[in-house]
Amino acid sequence: MTPPDHHDGSPDSSPVAGDLPTLAAWHATWAGAAALLALGGRWFGDIDGAVFYAVVIMVVPGIAGLGLLARDGDRERLAGLMLWSLAATLAAVLSGGLSGPLAGFIFMPMAAGLAMGGQNRALAGLVGVGLAAVAGAVSARFGGPWPEGPQIAALSVLMVTAAAALGLRLSWRTREARLAAAEAGVARVEALLSRQPGLTLVLEPSGRVLAAYGAPPPALPVDPLFTLGLIAAVHAPDRPTVLSAIERALGGGEAAVQFAPRLALDRRVNLILRRLEDPATATIDSAPRLIVQAFDATNQHARELGLEAARHEAETQNAGKSRFLANMSHELRTPLNAVLGFSDIMRQRLFGPLPDKYAEYADAIHEAGGHLLDLINDVLDVSKIEAHRYPLSIERFDAREVVSAGIALVRLSANDKGVDLAGVLPDEPVEVAADRRALKQIMLNLLSNAIKFTPAHGSVTVTLEAIGPYLEVIVADTGVGVAPDDLKRLGRPFEQAGDADQKSQGTGLGLSLVRALAELHGGRMSIESTLGEGTAVTVRLPVVVAGRAPVPPGGAEIISLPALDPARNVDA
Repeated sequence: MTPPDHHDGSPDSSPVAGDLPTLAAWHATWAGAAALLALGGRWFGDIDGAVFYAVVIMVVPGIAGLGLLARDGDRERLAGLMLWSLAATLAAVLSGGLSGPLAGFIFMPMAAGLAMGGQNRALAGLVGVGLAAVAGAVSARFGGPWPEGPQIAALSVLMVTAAAALGLRLSWRTREARLAAAEAGVARVEALLSRQPGLTLVLEPSGRVLAAYGAPPPALPVDPLFTLGLIAAVHAPDRPTVLSAIERALGGGEAAVQFAPRLALDRRVNLILRRLEDPATATIDSAPRLIVQAFDATNQHARELGLEAARHEAETQNAGKSRFLANMSHELRTPLNAVLGFSDIMRQRLFGPLPDKYAEYADAIHEAGGHLLDLINDVLDVSKIEAHRYPLSIERFDAREVVSAGIALVRLSANDKGVDLAGVLPDEPVEVAADRRALKQIMLNLLSNAIKFTPAHGSVTVTLEAIGPYLEVIVADTGVGVAPDDLKRLGRPFEQAGDADQKSQGTGLGLSLVRALAELHGGRMSIESTLGEGTAVTVRLPVVVAGRAPVPPGGAEIISLPALDPARNVDA
């Protein structure tokens, strides 16, 4: 037997394999009884003419019903009902309808519908009865005269009554089989849900529990859930959150929430809530229900608390480090400035000549002190940015002035090293709204870095350009370049590239400051480099005045912006 390939969608319309032999026997019994009626009536002379052919016609759907043994399905059973209706209609036309001797045959489509099972098939059989009755009434009105056969009429009614009774019994057996199959399916689903590690609940929108399956989390016993509801088991401060999650789930989405059980505040339970039916297809009268899964989340909550405590401790230590560096920088600057001042006096021989050896020591002291002061200033700036205490003093000025000033400050250093330093600046003013000191610091750090790592006879080129609202500064050199692996680390505090000799020339704070100052302006820094060929550092800032709101009159505008994470990689 091939499986059915279609059903009409009603809950009891699909054929049941177990009722097929009984249904075939019902059809065979009817066909045999109708055939015996036709032959017997013909033999005894009670049935002849049109009435005989009407009885023979009623044999046909009984024999055709045996074909369900070869192929059964909704369409096949519907075709059988149509054949029953057609046969009953023809029999009614040939025998005079309800006033004829075969009046009982008119009701055979409904009996067949009951036998085939399903409310829809019974209704289809009733429609067939109506068609046969109408056809018989028309035949009785305009046809005839019809033979009178009380014995035949009584026998036909008896046959139809027996067929209807058997069909009704078969229909009830089919329904019982479906109910048993449905109950078995529900039992299997319930057994599967009961074996899962978490607790599955069926809820009303009010939180009343309708069903529970599975293992409940600790401190969330099932019995009180049925009597008091889910909300009563939730710690009072967490109840609004749980109610909000229920509302979201009723809207059709999935909601997740964590709460503390009222019976054990040190534990946590995770809930995942979904609506059982689709809100788009739900009817107005149907009460919405939720499917809720509850899992013990105590260990997860403990891990989250540990991570949060560790993060807070790390932030506290980082803030303490920043404060320590800032305080230390201030304390070191005062004596260092004195060292630099006295060594500079000795270098200039303001109080008289010095032996050559002492003069050499004075130059070394002044150079080392200057390097240390630069380091302290960089550390102080990094600490301010990390502590979100670096204020930006926004003012309008021509960016070419700052770039030119930066080039002038490092010109002597470039000449001493034999590096060609050039600037490519636009002819027209480039008005920006930015922090002049920060932009100058960016230029000095980039230029110093480029000159430091460019050998003699190399070149450093500074390009300034306004691209829409962005100010773009590019410092390109023909120095030693940076390896791809090192390029990913540059821009983090105290990260350096190259070998030991190259790392000894700096502190790893220059590019970190450039990146942080650029991000304070809402911009970014990117690096492109090829090992052995050179490096190009691009800083793009959205500070060009054209198309921007003017700075209020009366001087500079002081703003303080949060710094981004200094550990983030620089675009490469």
